Amino acid sequence: ARVDGVGDVQQFGLREYSMRVWLDPEKLSHLSLTSGDVIQAMQGQNVQVASGVVGQPPAPKGADFQLPVNTLGRLADPAQFENIIVRTGEDGRVIRVKDIARIELGARDYSVNSYLDNKPAVAMVIALRPGANALATAEGVQATIKDLSKSFPKGLEYRIVYNPTVFVQESINAVLHTLYEAVFLVVIVILVFLQNWRAALVPLAAIPVSLIGTFAAMAAFGFSLNMLSLFGLVLAIGIVVDDAIVVVENVERHIKLGLSPRAASYKAMDEVTAAVIAIAVGLSAVFVPTAFISGITGQFYKQFALTIAVSTLLSAFNSLTLSPALCAILLQPHDAKKDWFTKVWDFVFGWFFRLFNIFFEAFSNIYGKSVAVTVRYAVFPLMVYIGLVALTIYGFQKVPTGFIPAQDRGYLITVVQLPDGASLERTDAVVKEATEIILAHPAVEHAVAFVGFSGATRANSPNAGAIFFTPRPFEERHADDPPAMQLLMEVQQKLAAIPDASIFVIPPPPVQGLGTSGGYKFLVQDRGGYGADALQKATDDLVAATRKDPSLANVFTSFRAATPQLYADVDRVKASMLNVPIANIFEALQVNLGSAYVNDFNLFGRTFQVRAQADGTFRFSAEDIARLKTRNANGAMVPLGSVMNIDWKSGPDRVVRYNMFPAAEVQGDTAPGHSSGESIAAIERLAEEVLPQGMSIAWTDLAYQEKIAGNTALYIFPLCVLFVFLVHSAEYESWSLPLAIILIAPVCLPFALGGVWLRGMDNNIITQIGFVVLIGLAAKNAVLIVEFAKQLEEEGRTIMEAAIESCRLRLRPIMMTSFAFILGVLPLARAHGAGAELRQVLGTAVFAGMLGVTIFGLFLTPAFYVVLRSLTDRFWGPQFAHHQRPEAAHDGDHQVVDHSEVTSM
Repeated sequence: ARVDGVGDVQQFGLREYSMRVWLDPEKLSHLSLTSGDVIQAMQGQNVQVASGVVGQPPAPKGADFQLPVNTLGRLADPAQFENIIVRTGEDGRVIRVKDIARIELGARDYSVNSYLDNKPAVAMVIALRPGANALATAEGVQATIKDLSKSFPKGLEYRIVYNPTVFVQESINAVLHTLYEAVFLVVIVILVFLQNWRAALVPLAAIPVSLIGTFAAMAAFGFSLNMLSLFGLVLAIGIVVDDAIVVVENVERHIKLGLSPRAASYKAMDEVTAAVIAIAVGLSAVFVPTAFISGITGQFYKQFALTIAVSTLLSAFNSLTLSPALCAILLQPHDAKKDWFTKVWDFVFGWFFRLFNIFFEAFSNIYGKSVAVTVRYAVFPLMVYIGLVALTIYGFQKVPTGFIPAQDRGYLITVVQLPDGASLERTDAVVKEATEIILAHPAVEHAVAFVGFSGATRANSPNAGAIFFTPRPFEERHADDPPAMQLLMEVQQKLAAIPDASIFVIPPPPVQGLGTSGGYKFLVQDRGGYGADALQKATDDLVAATRKDPSLANVFTSFRAATPQLYADVDRVKASMLNVPIANIFEALQVNLGSAYVNDFNLFGRTFQVRAQADGTFRFSAEDIARLKTRNANGAMVPLGSVMNIDWKSGPDRVVRYNMFPAAEVQGDTAPGHSSGESIAAIERLAEEVLPQGMSIAWTDLAYQEKIAGNTALYIFPLCVLFVFLVHSAEYESWSLPLAIILIAPVCLPFALGGVWLRGMDNNIITQIGFVVLIGLAAKNAVLIVEFAKQLEEEGRTIMEAAIESCRLRLRPIMMTSFAFILGVLPLARAHGAGAELRQVLGTAVFAGMLGVTIFGLFLTPAFYVVLRSLTDRFWGPQFAHHQRPEAAHDGDHQVVDHSEVTSM
């Protein structure tokens, strides 16, 4: 606990020392003694005293010494406790503790047994302190344990069975690997399109500049380097090169037209500066509404929002400053002599570039002709757009909903529940049998079992057990090892062969701290005050109904309203007639059956408890209670059976209240092929059908978070779209141009939903974050077309000519930036290893969405531009002053362009 970063340490199966006084009630009775007499004697003779000092001032003069006086006060040895005198007789007979009890240096508590691979063990669960670094804390814990193990006695060893930071480290390593793959694929795209290694260096320089700046911003905002922020960085790889690609592509185009690199840089920046700023501001603005989301959903969004927004703004700043400077320095004039590396480059890759250019030129011509037809018959693309919007609405209804995808976190949980009233010994045998079955699976490495501890309620219970088992580490898994969920089902099927218990295998929570397990958890509440039996019946009826629903699996309840119990009915009238104090009756019950704290003793430099209790043979059955005796006021020994009746009854094993109402906990999992959203809807429907009036359900843990986050998408997406629209409206001082840009945003959603659905995934918080990113990226491509069309209109082109020419000129940078992003997220979509589930769903959504909006956006955006600009000119008059731009004047290599001020609505 003294290791930096450790917040708490829990120990299971620990046998903490205790001096156990095992009383013999029969010997006590024969000697007319009670358990209270023994406790009183031990309390009087096992005390910690300060015996004082001889010669301590004030004292008479002449004292040469001052000596402390020591004596035996607090005892430490079983033999010393055995010799405690309980009573002395007039005949000189002495009754000692050893005459009426067995003294043993035992354990304070025997209610929980702990095993590692079916061998006795003590499990230590170490919790992280809030705000501490998990990886650094884990290293400190491991170093401390390794150092302590040097002094372990022979035969004692330690083993770290589950280390959650391994999952974190493996996940980070996997994301970093994905990051490297993304950079590689982006580099390939840039080289294929630019075909010039010098030009390729310009957008590649944007990657370290933007990422390093993003790390600095994360540190300033107090964000940690975690899975979510790393996801944002992977997405940012394909985004941060976009602006630089737009710049260098335009510079290259002007160099081919005969300008020098420096003049081409000035000319290109004059054309693309507004577009670069518009793209950066729009892509950053899309995340502004997410900053106001509260709860866990907001935490997920904030990580992405900061990472992508900061990297985008830094990329734009880089593209407006460093990129044109690098273009002027690195690029060569069109007719310049090639250096040796360029010659080698052309020799090795020239054949491929020539083939690619032939293909791309043919594609550009086909695309140009297609756009010309599209904008002339704009009604057809508008009908396609309406169809895609309708498909989006249908997709949101069709694709299953979820919250956070289940992950392979490196362990699974087995809940063992024996019949009510089962002893710890029976539970121990069943748990050991289940552990053997689990360990027999070839993919399982270790199993940690707790007997007497419920894996469902996290409370001690003699008829419950929990087994936490771990597959092989991620890096050691074989190709034929089953995924976590398949392993869960295989183990569950084998454990069904055990007839003596109900056994369920459940996944861990996908996010540590959000509940005790994966799946879902809810409580059936008795709001009408009908009692435990009615609550049990309602809960059992609901659980039985869930087993008929195909979307639900492993639904069970830990609530027991009819646990067998013994009720000691004290006849107070008879006790009064026999002159037996009620306090003496309760004392006899508490000490003999329940264990009573006496006082403390010292051992190994620590303080432990002394506890008294009847020996096991005298509290084995219900009949033993009646044979216990206590003393009445006259000094006679009276059997408890003469003043009480022992009745068999039943009642709840524990009382749970949720929001002040008596409640029964129910847990379950989602069946394969279904989503958590479907499970929640199914349970709510069944609760409406099955539960009587006065009974209702309330969600908790992860399911509760999913419920409160369920409507987030309904208002966050429109707000994101609206905010981007308003930002572009302020930038262009127009309503029509931003509308032509933002109308394309919804087109990404049906393809993203379709990709998620085809891969058997659900629409969860991770996919929704991807949707927000797609809205900004969809608008990015539209900005390139609209901005250039606007410039061409200002130069005197008609609306239709401007739209067609803009599409032709901007096709190459649009394809470059889009494919850079699409291939950049491809490693996410095909991820594997620790945490792959989150990466796959995010990568699938943005990959499919960006692919769809790129293809359709190339045709729909010019149609939107032509329709909206035509309507605007018809009803409000021409928005742009059509004029020929004056010929550029040159001052050295600096091309000076006359800017005419244009005002538009």
